[in-house]
Amino acid sequence: MIGLRHMRSALGNRVPSVAGGALFLALMLLSGCAVGPRYARPSAPVPPDYKETPQNWKPAQPADQALRGKWWEVYQDPELNAIEEKINISNQSLKAAQAQFAQARATVRYNRADYYPTITVGVSASRERYSGNRPLNIAPGNTQIANDLVIPVDMSYEPDVWGRVRRTVEAARANAQASLADVESVSLSVHAEVAVDYFSARELDSEAQLLDSTVASYVKQLELTENRYKGGVASQVDVAQAQTQLETARAQAIDVREQRTQFEHAIAVLIGEPASTFTLPVVVLTATPPVIPPGLPSELLERRPDIAANERLMAAANAQIGVAKAAYFPMFNLFPSAGFESTTIVNWLSSPSAFALIGASAVVTAFDAGRRRAASDQARAAYDQTVANYRQDVLTAYQEVEDNLAAMRLLEDESNTQTLAVAAAEHSLALSNNRYRGGVTTYLEVITAQATALSNERTAVQISGRRMVDSVLLIKALGGGWNAASLSTVKMESRTPVPPGQ
Repeated sequence: MIGLRHMRSALGNRVPSVAGGALFLALMLLSGCAVGPRYARPSAPVPPDYKETPQNWKPAQPADQALRGKWWEVYQDPELNAIEEKINISNQSLKAAQAQFAQARATVRYNRADYYPTITVGVSASRERYSGNRPLNIAPGNTQIANDLVIPVDMSYEPDVWGRVRRTVEAARANAQASLADVESVSLSVHAEVAVDYFSARELDSEAQLLDSTVASYVKQLELTENRYKGGVASQVDVAQAQTQLETARAQAIDVREQRTQFEHAIAVLIGEPASTFTLPVVVLTATPPVIPPGLPSELLERRPDIAANERLMAAANAQIGVAKAAYFPMFNLFPSAGFESTTIVNWLSSPSAFALIGASAVVTAFDAGRRRAASDQARAAYDQTVANYRQDVLTAYQEVEDNLAAMRLLEDESNTQTLAVAAAEHSLALSNNRYRGGVTTYLEVITAQATALSNERTAVQISGRRMVDSVLLIKALGGGWNAASLSTVKMESRTPVPPGQ
């Protein structure tokens, strides 16, 4: 009997631990499943080739012509390179995007913590005086005083049985990757804006130089006309017309310089410097657009950071569907507890003062008036929205590439034609000057030829600037040499922000 009693006692002590272990094992086995649809990138319209593919580009050309991270170096302009390098250090819009990415990575770490139990440790001490007239008091009128000293160690753990935590982490990670793509998108936009402003300023420098030389020519023309007037060969009207031409050219030169200062100030803001302390040296535009291989249309989906961001948002929205579905299933919770409890500090940490508890619970929502269905429908509608946005952005991306490829091709043809127009206008001006000096025609013909020549020369300079700007916009439309594969190489749990381009 004694042996049987000891055996029953031993088995009785093991029943809670065996039951708890069996329950824990069962929950761990169940946690291998995750509800919700598996993510697969939706299809998007991809053309077989660009309609405006340049004739001088072939897919098999050397890889050293492909766009790289520092794409602005293809222009071989040291001044532009120096300005572009300041953006990663000082641009505030880029810093804001990096801070947003840091928040997204912190959210990933926050949600990953749900994979593990939460353990709390505390200590409490209380002294309570019981009423002598309390109900059920064994000795009425007898007042008791009791101490309670407790050191509890509590644990709360929700096994990820239905994949709610996994889907939440999956959504947070995809959102963080989308945020990183947003950083790259901001970086590309800022670098492109600096290059556009830079070449626009250079084009205005060329216009200013052209107008300065025109003003010098008009000054000589005015002196000639005044001398002819004094000699009785020309009229006072000719002098007034020459004076008008001169002052008009001077006014145009001032206007060009005013526009140029706006671009200089814009560059200062983009590189994080006060406009009053930044100076862009005056240099005329002599560069021509480099050859920019557009690649294959299918590659554009991986080269555009904005498209990559939308694709990651689709993955996050898909994971949220699984989170909504997990609400239909029971929620399990394990809450073991242990510690020491005593009435005196002397034997507070002794073996008899130890206590332990293991518990588990399962809760399922029986009725919520359609709240879970509404949450599930909302998650699916949000996913459909991201799919539509993704496909629209893909179409817009192909449009931007085609627009800039067409602009590059047509502007090159226009530049060649405009060169012929400038030569013809200058020849016409030379003939009109000779006719005027010979007294064959009036000064009105000279003024008309001068205006035509100046207009054509300014147009030629402006076309050169537009070609450079459109080449920058083409690089931006192609993604600037970025690749979406870099998103998977970044550790979302890292605490250090990752600079753009790395």
